[in-house]
Amino acid sequence: MDGRPANSDTGKSGVIVVVVGPSGAGKDTLMAEAARHFADRDDVVFARRTITRDPASGGEDHDGVSEDEFAALEKAGRFAVSWNAHGLSYGIPKDTLDAVEDGRLVIANGSRSALAHFHSAYPAMLVINVIASRDVLAARLEARGRECREDILRRLERGSLAVDGDYSVVTIDNSGSLSEAAQTLIDTLERRLFRRV
Repeated sequence: MDGRPANSDTGKSGVIVVVVGPSGAGKDTLMAEAARHFADRDDVVFARRTITRDPASGGEDHDGVSEDEFAALEKAGRFAVSWNAHGLSYGIPKDTLDAVEDGRLVIANGSRSALAHFHSAYPAMLVINVIASRDVLAARLEARGRECREDILRRLERGSLAVDGDYSVVTIDNSGSLSEAAQTLIDTLERRLFRRV
């Protein structure tokens, strides 16, 4: 690979790849594997989210801010996309818009509920929907120790793994081997770099 922007020879803008999926599906782990794979490429950018959560709480590497700080950043126009979910606020840096305009492939950890906002902000968007079987999701969530299995199963029964909306979507099942699911994500991103997906 030559490290050129994904669309440098066409003059077209790049694309935002929004990775979504339910809690326990393994989005963070798969994205971390993909980030390692593409670490030496300047045409692939992994967006760093701003979240109203302490970075020491675990999960993805992010910029943790207070609710007041988040509101100030939002008011100042520092986010390309922002949304609220599960009692937290999330923001995608505004500079990702420039990266897409420059022809880069930008990968962002998103939310199904925020896809309309992403679609409005970026000229081209691909959605990666990471899923897992309900048994696997329940086991992973139970291992976190935040809810009992019965509550988890009830919540999972009420939820859907589908993506609603007229978007280009690639679904990755992360119920089994992490290495296989990570390779599927990497292959999907590689194909998008060469405009084959």
